[in-house]
Amino acid sequence: MLAIERRNDILERLQEEKRVVVSELSAAYNVSEETIRRDLEKLENDGLVVKSYGGAVLKEQSFFDLPFNIRKKQRVAEKQKIARLIADMVRDGEALMLDASSTDVYIARALKEKKKLTVITNSVEVIVELFDVPEWTVISTGGVSREKSFALVGPRTDEVLSSYHVDKAIISCKGVDLENGFTDSDEQDASSKRMMLYAAKERILAADHSKFGNTAFTKVAEWADITKFVTDQKPEEKWLQKLKEHRIDCVFPK
Repeated sequence: MLAIERRNDILERLQEEKRVVVSELSAAYNVSEETIRRDLEKLENDGLVVKSYGGAVLKEQSFFDLPFNIRKKQRVAEKQKIARLIADMVRDGEALMLDASSTDVYIARALKEKKKLTVITNSVEVIVELFDVPEWTVISTGGVSREKSFALVGPRTDEVLSSYHVDKAIISCKGVDLENGFTDSDEQDASSKRMMLYAAKERILAADHSKFGNTAFTKVAEWADITKFVTDQKPEEKWLQKLKEHRIDCVFPK
């Protein structure tokens, strides 16, 4: 097992068990305890874990992204609810933009029953997910690949996004805040999301309830920049008031 595979596996264990112990990891992976300590030190330097005596715990609040394969397994039921709601909004033949969020992978999956969609995306995972839908047109933005997020980002990505006009852009984010709007952990990812919003007639933000009240590192958009907000459960009144103030249609399971 490569070091990066082992560290990702340690992160998956932390998601399930909340805490890991050096001696147990050493035995599980058949490597020295010193190797495991170096793994945990690297994860701590990346802002993902906090080392504790004899082990580590997951860092709950971080400006840094967990690897995509970890995020994809978080809040699956919530993402599936959002995906079903968005699938009901999309009509056959429409042109869409999907970002590189784990939420949009579930949305892409839920859309597969639609006919003759055009999907523009900077997500390697979404492209792979849609390989078996031959009647669709799936356009990759190109750009610089990001190992942890399976995203394509950078000036080339934004240039391609700016050259299209689509019916709907569907993006997600790390934080939803009454004052700070919608935020994310990475500037280049945030830039791509903004370009998608600029290119669309209907601008949809998809975020589960765990994002409410959080502010991440960099701005994605203001409340006025979206036309529809889709989430997995009815928001509290203060959020509904904010949405009403900006004439944003709020959609959640009834």
